[in-house]
Amino acid sequence: MVRRDVIVVEGFYTRHHHKLGLHLLAGARGLKRRILEPTVNRPGLALAGFTRYFASKRVQVMGSAETFFLKSLPQPERQARYQELFSHRIPCVVFCRNYQPEKAFLRAAEAADVPVFKSPLVTMRFINQATLLLEGMFAPHDSEMGSMVDILGVGVIVRGESGIGKSECVLALIERGYSLVSDDITRVTLLEGRDLIGTSPELTRNHMEVRGIGIINVPAMFGIRSIRTEKRVDLVVTLKTWNEVGNVDRVGIEEEKTKILGLEIPHITIPVRPGRDIARLIEVAAFHTKLRMLGYNPAKELNDRLIGKMAVTSGL
Repeated sequence: MVRRDVIVVEGFYTRHHHKLGLHLLAGARGLKRRILEPTVNRPGLALAGFTRYFASKRVQVMGSAETFFLKSLPQPERQARYQELFSHRIPCVVFCRNYQPEKAFLRAAEAADVPVFKSPLVTMRFINQATLLLEGMFAPHDSEMGSMVDILGVGVIVRGESGIGKSECVLALIERGYSLVSDDITRVTLLEGRDLIGTSPELTRNHMEVRGIGIINVPAMFGIRSIRTEKRVDLVVTLKTWNEVGNVDRVGIEEEKTKILGLEIPHITIPVRPGRDIARLIEVAAFHTKLRMLGYNPAKELNDRLIGKMAVTSGL
């Protein structure tokens, strides 16, 4: 099920104030205001009096131009511009370069319950970073039941029924030098309609549950290289008991797909039974997927060779 969160200023501030250097100056009562568009706006034209196409649903960013323009106005006119700005349902205002708004601006913001922040970032850098972060917050997301591991740049989600050995397989892959992204539940986000990004819920990040042992801290045991915060999903592997799998494609000419958030992802079903090295098979499946991503299909190559051989033989 595709989910889209309601984005409010408080959530934007709480999640990203470290990255953006945000400091709240005024308007704390308005932190529940909604941000309705995943981008930002510089309100220069609105401050100059032209508000017909004012993008009031976005985070408003004040840079050098806006700040010094306001300072150039007489005090009564500045006050009128403040009132006009806050008469719109803007989510919040951010002053870049650590510019400190005057007290009259902060009083007007408090009266309108509009949060005001300042950031040390230069204006364009703040705009670029804030836009990327907002796009991530607005992107469709869901949770997939399965563990995820990065195998030489190939992001693999390993699915299967409880107790089939998902965590044990991922643990074996980590021992071989690959990186854990998430254990048991993977949070997936669709960015720009084309990239599916997998990550771990923050509460369980860097940890795994191993049956019979309990919870383990992966980087503490295997080193910092054994974890990765997020990775694009390139392959889904489903583990099934041998008896549950019907006709297995033993050639692999046709590539199976599964849909996650409406995006088709390569999918492989691996039958599980005692004696099979499932971790090694998942590793080979990842390498095989990487070759296909590069345009090479060994099954098709062999099929073309057989067809060519048969054509030569029939011609004789």
